[in-house]
Amino acid sequence: MERILIIDDEAFIRENVERILGEEGYQVLAAAAGAEARELVSEEDVDLVLLDLNLGTEDGLEVLKELKRIDPELLVIIITGFGSVESAVDALKLGAFHYMKKPFKADALRLIVKLALQTQTLRREVRTLRKGDLTLFENVPMVGAGAGLKEIIRQVKEVARSPVSTVLITGESGTGKELVARTIHHLSERREGPFIEINCASMPVHLLESELFGHEKGAFTDASQRKQGLFEAADKGTIFLDEVGEMEISIQAKLLRVLEDRRIRRVGGTRNIEIDVRVVAATNRNLRDGIREGTFREDLFYRLNVFPVHIPALRERREDIPVLVKYYLDRYSRAFSRSFQEVSPEALALLEEYPWPGNVRELKNVIERTCIMHDGPRLIPGHLPREISPPAAPQAATPETALADLQLGLEAATDRYERQLIAAALATTGNNVLQTAQLLKIPRGTLRYKMSRHGLDKPGD
Repeated sequence: MERILIIDDEAFIRENVERILGEEGYQVLAAAAGAEARELVSEEDVDLVLLDLNLGTEDGLEVLKELKRIDPELLVIIITGFGSVESAVDALKLGAFHYMKKPFKADALRLIVKLALQTQTLRREVRTLRKGDLTLFENVPMVGAGAGLKEIIRQVKEVARSPVSTVLITGESGTGKELVARTIHHLSERREGPFIEINCASMPVHLLESELFGHEKGAFTDASQRKQGLFEAADKGTIFLDEVGEMEISIQAKLLRVLEDRRIRRVGGTRNIEIDVRVVAATNRNLRDGIREGTFREDLFYRLNVFPVHIPALRERREDIPVLVKYYLDRYSRAFSRSFQEVSPEALALLEEYPWPGNVRELKNVIERTCIMHDGPRLIPGHLPREISPPAAPQAATPETALADLQLGLEAATDRYERQLIAAALATTGNNVLQTAQLLKIPRGTLRYKMSRHGLDKPGD
């Protein structure tokens, strides 16, 4: 979870920012003065700072200088009143990322924070990869045993040998397209260069153009300084265009020109800049359908599709499921100090039969959640979510069983059905009383009473 620090002497501003960004899932820290802010930045891992230039008797520019001395890579967004824009420009010269005028709208705050955090992530990744840190690839290997995955690995090794070839990775969401892109980069001669990723569906068209190609000072409102684009930042490395099928037609034309000429021009610029970048694109859409519908350029498709790699859905390569389950079970057992050693045949059969609409990403999340909620040494059906291991339904009534129940009487037949239902729910939750009560939608005390009355073993919570 990203941590954002708001520094403002007005409690109303701090509380408003905490509310807006807290709703977006960020962890928000707050400081009313420079000393408190300096302490937080020194002691906490802060990803982004929102700094008011007018902190009562304190000069916000001096606070900015001190924060930059503590962490030179810290991103700072300046908050400024209408009359202090000149000071905001001075702050940009001192290394601030951007500035916002008061009063600001919630949507504007959300957008600039999102862009700043994406920028911070990219900067860190570039620094890490340039140092030759390959832990990203070592920690997330391409796991599987089937012929389909082996063919993908063979293709990846082949294209990695080529210094420039453009790659188009297709497959459903969650199949591992980003992992394939990273592996291509890691195995290539460009591994010492940066690997830069951008999701083409996550930004408005005008921001995406600036992010990809950069802009010159004064190119548009708020373009207060020259900005390097991601294609420039990825020079001698790889740029990964995720969800390229969502890119607007106007940007597609400019991307096509880059692929043809290997040159970019910043927004508002007049000079062409030579780049040496491998482009890897990915999509979960059928781009040929997009061509027919007029939403994707045919000439761009053929430029991207120089070396196609298709990743089958997990339901199409079920032979990989046992290997993936074992890999993630070992990984998360270590991460959460669990004692899982194996998967029961019944649980593995359920995992192999499930259609996995979310593919490998969904399987990974299921095993992670299982290791958070349960402990081993054996993973059983009761540990799995209900969509994978639904409660065993009590035996359906037939004319024959109904006649037998008539002989028992209504009360005894009802008791028998209730006992079957509770037993099935307990098996589903791995004998967890709290979860069983929630599943049956009854109070835990009521469940304990009924378990005792029916002679069921008393499981632990």
